[in-house]
Order: sequence, then C-alpha cells, then structure tokens
Amino acid sequence: MTNKMSSKTTFARSRSKFILATILILAIGLVSLYLASPPQPSQDKSKGTTSISSNTTSAQPLEELQGQVTLSGAWALYPMTVVWGEEFQKLHPNVKVEVSAGGAGKGMADALGGLVDIGMVSRDIDPAEVAKGAYPIVVTKDAVVATINSKNPVLNDIETRGVTREVFIGIFIDGTIKTWGEVVGRPEIKDEIHVYTRSDAAGAPEIWAKYLGKKQENLKGIGVYGDPGVLAAVQKDPLGIGYNNYNYVFDMKSGLPIAGVKIAPFDVDKNGKVDSNEDISTKAKTVQAIKSGVFPHPPARVEYFVTKDRPSGLEKEFIKWVLIEGQRFVDEAGYIELPKETVDDSLRRVG
Repeated sequence: MTNKMSSKTTFARSRSKFILATILILAIGLVSLYLASPPQPSQDKSKGTTSISSNTTSAQPLEELQGQVTLSGAWALYPMTVVWGEEFQKLHPNVKVEVSAGGAGKGMADALGGLVDIGMVSRDIDPAEVAKGAYPIVVTKDAVVATINSKNPVLNDIETRGVTREVFIGIFIDGTIKTWGEVVGRPEIKDEIHVYTRSDAAGAPEIWAKYLGKKQENLKGIGVYGDPGVLAAVQKDPLGIGYNNYNYVFDMKSGLPIAGVKIAPFDVDKNGKVDSNEDISTKAKTVQAIKSGVFPHPPARVEYFVTKDRPSGLEKEFIKWVLIEGQRFVDEAGYIELPKETVDDSLRRVG
C-alpha cells in the first residue's frame, strides 16, 4: 500500500516538473520571437502622422495654431495679404488674420510701435528704421504705373509713342511740362495737365519719385489720400495724370484697365514709339514686361513684411507659409511670384 502511494507521488511530481518546463520553454520562445520581430511603425502618408501597430498609444498630432495676426500698411500689398490671410485661416480655423491698409508709412510706424504684428511696406527700408528694430522680409513683387483718363485729348499719341522718363520728370518734378501737347510734341494742343499725387506717406509715391531721381516730397500735384483716391481723381478728370500700384488699375477678371482709366506706357528706349515688349496695356502684358526686365526698376519693386525684430510665434508661422505655400496664390492675385533664390533668402531671414 505504501509503495503504491509513493509511486503516485513521484509520478505527480514528475508531471508538474514537465508542465513547468514546457511553460518556461514556450515563454522563452515567445520573448525571443518578440525581440526578433518588434512591432514596426506604420505611416499614414495622407496625414503625415506616425503610429505604432500595437496596443501602445499613437503619437499625438502637432498642436493646432491659434491666436491672431495683425497687419497694416501699404495699399499695394493689401489685396495680396487679404488673400493670404483668407487662405491661412482656411488651414487654421483657430487663427484670425486682420489686415488694414493705410500706406507703407503707417505700416512701418505700426510695426515699430507694436500696434500690429506685421507692417506691409512697399518701398525701400531706411537704415534709420532698421536701427529702430525694423526687420524686413521680401514677400512678393509688383510695380507702379502712370495713369491717365480714357478721354485724354492726346490718348492715341500717348499709347502709340509712349512717355519718356524725362517727360515724366518735367510733369511730376520740375513742372516744366504743363500741357498735354508738350507731352507728345504737338504744341497746338493747349490742354493743361492736372497732376495728382499722394497726400499720405506711402510706397507708391516713394518708388515713383525714386524712378524720377527724387523723393516723395519732391513730387508736384494735388495731394489725394491712398491708391483708390488717386485713381478716382484721374478717373473723373479727362486732363488728369497720376500713378498707381498696377493692381488697382486693372480689373482682376478681364485684365484690362478699369472704366475711365488708361496706362501711359514707358518709352524705355526713347525711340518715339511703344515697342511690343514695352506694351503694358493689360495686366498680362505688364507682368510680362516686369518679368522680362523691360519695365523700369523702379518703379517695379519688391514688397516687404516688416516686424519689430526677428519674427517669432504665430507671425513667424504665417510669414513662412506666405513664402512657401502662399506663393502659389500670387499670380492669380495679380502679383509676381518671387524667384527661388529670393524665397530662400527670405526664409533664412525668418529662421
């Protein structure tokens, strides 16, 4: 009886050891298998996110941008910046972009005074402004053109012959050319020229004066506030002449000058006629003339975003987006896309 019980006990112990050994072998095998083939990350290319194919928690997406970006300044940059702001807000619904126009001088003053995050400036940056902390970043390019009324008494002559820089100097700087007959070499025409200029400190008058070898304060004419103001004055006056950022002159849909206004073309080579590459009668032709270099530089010019010191935070993200993704909206809005080297330089400045 005792021998039988001893045999059973020995058998039970052996069986338990066998089971434990089996479990240990299986466990070691599973661990080895896991170490040999760890779970691999899987990418969702459509979202650019990375997650782990296991029970671990997936990586969280980057924090969504939120807050407000404020801009003020150049009338020239206002239409383009409005487009950029709208598109940026579509991507980032928790961001509000507020844009207001008032001239490049106001944009610079507002940026340096901390009234806005970004100033829109359409003229050269003065070293004194840089000394105060102005940090300019090139974002696009456009130009200023001379505007006349569509009922001008010598319109056909002007559109055929063009106007030389020297004649523009006589009209806007020296005041020595006083009649429309003098502009086209027809002294029998005595209609007086009515000159309109800007009353506000802005990029358009500064760049127009620079083309003529002077500064804004040297420009003659009746002072009118803002780009739309000068355009409206010329539009109402058959004897008027002014200058405008070309995006205010052309209808965005047709690409033709708005009703009542024409552009006085440049006779760049002074041969007494408007050559085909000097023709700026439509938006497309104007853009092509600027890109080809035929259009004078100035009044073709680059446009700036200006911050107080180097940009940071949300304003930095907005400017970077403008330079990368935002450039694809430039042509459609009537501006000129920056060349790659200029974009790269601006991105380096943003940091």
